[in-house]
Amino acid sequence: MTINTVLLLILALTVASGLSFFHYYYKARSTGKITRVLAFLRFLSIFGILVLLINPIVSRSTYETNKPPLALVVDNSASIADLKADKTAKEVYGKLVENDQLQEKFEVQSYAFDADFRPISNSNDLNFKGKASQLDKVGSNVNAIHKNLPYTTVLLSDGNQTSGSDFVFGFQADHKVFPLIVGDTTQYMDLRIAQVNVNKYAFHKNQFPVEVFLNYTGTQPMNAVFSIQSGNSILVKENVQFSADKRAQIVNALLPANAVGLQIYTATISSKSSEKNTYNNSKKFAVEIIDQKTEVALISDMPHPDLGAIKRSIESNAQRKVTVLKPNQISDLGKYNVLILYQPNARFKSVFETNKNLGLNTFIITGNATDFGLLNQYQTLVDCNMSNQKENYLAQFNSDFNVFAVENIGFENFPPLENPFGNVALKDGTSVLLESRVQGIETGEPLWVFSDQKGKRGALLLGENIWKWRAHSYVEQKSFEKFDQFLDKTIQFLASNDGRKSLIVNHERFYNSGDNIEITAQYFNKNYELDEKARLTISLTNTQTKQRKQYDLVRSSNSFKVNLDGLTPGKYAFNVKELNSNSTYSGSFEVLDFDIEKQFVNADVTKLKQLANHTQGTAYVPNQVDVLIKKLVADPAYKTIQKEVVKKSALIDWKLLLLIITGLFAAEWFIRKYNGML
Repeated sequence: MTINTVLLLILALTVASGLSFFHYYYKARSTGKITRVLAFLRFLSIFGILVLLINPIVSRSTYETNKPPLALVVDNSASIADLKADKTAKEVYGKLVENDQLQEKFEVQSYAFDADFRPISNSNDLNFKGKASQLDKVGSNVNAIHKNLPYTTVLLSDGNQTSGSDFVFGFQADHKVFPLIVGDTTQYMDLRIAQVNVNKYAFHKNQFPVEVFLNYTGTQPMNAVFSIQSGNSILVKENVQFSADKRAQIVNALLPANAVGLQIYTATISSKSSEKNTYNNSKKFAVEIIDQKTEVALISDMPHPDLGAIKRSIESNAQRKVTVLKPNQISDLGKYNVLILYQPNARFKSVFETNKNLGLNTFIITGNATDFGLLNQYQTLVDCNMSNQKENYLAQFNSDFNVFAVENIGFENFPPLENPFGNVALKDGTSVLLESRVQGIETGEPLWVFSDQKGKRGALLLGENIWKWRAHSYVEQKSFEKFDQFLDKTIQFLASNDGRKSLIVNHERFYNSGDNIEITAQYFNKNYELDEKARLTISLTNTQTKQRKQYDLVRSSNSFKVNLDGLTPGKYAFNVKELNSNSTYSGSFEVLDFDIEKQFVNADVTKLKQLANHTQGTAYVPNQVDVLIKKLVADPAYKTIQKEVVKKSALIDWKLLLLIITGLFAAEWFIRKYNGML
């Protein structure tokens, strides 16, 4: 309480005494017993009101005892049960958490981890069925809980980590960690497929690369056989050698993509020696083989060397087929995936009109015979205002082009293309791959442009004689390969057309057992705007057991999603439906049988000892739990801290004082009334 507050309280005491004396002694001139009681009540009432107005701050000191925190963290992953250590882990946990000496010295807090980190109340919360071991999250979570406090961690784990960064350095070096190693610590000979790297998609009739990491635990030289098979067919088979100094090998292979659809492969490593754990000797992986076959209609009303060059270039990819047609020879335009309109004139009007309804992606090539008036009516990439004068246009590569990945194959050195002279203005949504140059001067006008607007794609080349580009590329490269690959990318861009779908669903074609299985969807209204009020459901069916379940998709930031974790291995078909419009999407995926927690044959003693050294702790095994308890109890570094807690409160917050003042005024009034003094 400050000096000013004390002076104000003395002044309040004086004022209250003076007013009481003035009213009952000086003014009334009475000295009876009743007067003294009334004067005292008046004094207390006035003094109480003045004290409330002064509102002094009252401080109270209490003392609390803070024990040092001891975080007891238990590995709840399935690898503990697979290593036959679940019973031991529960017994050790119970012995630690029920020890009276530890409870007296520490504030013992129990946690469990697998894919998540969470508090536990007793051993019944441990089931050792976790599908992952994210050990790297333990250190950061414990530190966040005990921020700015000295704490100690006892970690019951086998040290086997299935995901995340190196867990050793996830723990702070200035907070001791005592690993209690559960699981078999004996080192057994073990061959293991550690990781398979492969793209999720490959094109039909191509080859795709596979990279496989192999690990060996043991001391003797080991000859093993590695293979990859699909069904009953062995696609790769080779011998691999290991030793105490050579414990890891990488195998690279090219696999043929001979069948369309989702293909399941099995990578296997084996030897003549017996192993304790053979589950980790094989690993399944899947690749979706995409049929890239594209039917291209090359429509022209005139003979030209460009037609043959374009056809040969595109058909260098066995998945492309080009049919050369005249505008009046087309019977069914809908059977083609891509249209190439070469120098369209008035006879192309029926083609343009038919494609209005079909919406096929179109590549237009202009030249001296092109009807630009007709072209301006039917294409949305550029506006052309051309004269009758011919001009030669050289190419200038635009390095900022990002519609798809393309390299500069020497466009600036290619021969010029012929096209009528004039002005070309870009429309919105158009990207320029090549700009034009006339007599070496950059015009800033487009030569080759692309467009991708809400599912509709297009391309426009302003100039004929592209056959000269292909011939020049052959002279420079001694091969047509680079030019043909470039033109193939153009066709691939045009052939990839999702269209304007109202319901778009994203999912993988396969998942490993234990993966996060999440399916997301977006629903668009007729203006192609994301409809946030859509009502989406998903019906999921196991194609083998025929078991069917239905879920609602939950709204997220810019989509709807559903989480399907916990599905058993097998094939699943699903149907997503928007209830307001009845729009539907059907799909399927497969859950592969792969349990990452069964990849381990023993505890990772080396890693847990490294953690102990990093934090100045010590590693123990279960039969040393009493030694650990004695060390923790006897260590003088862990001290109970007595802390003074000062609580300050304003007197005006005391509701009791207000009730007392009210009671004093009431008592004074009642006594005066009873004695006829009012």
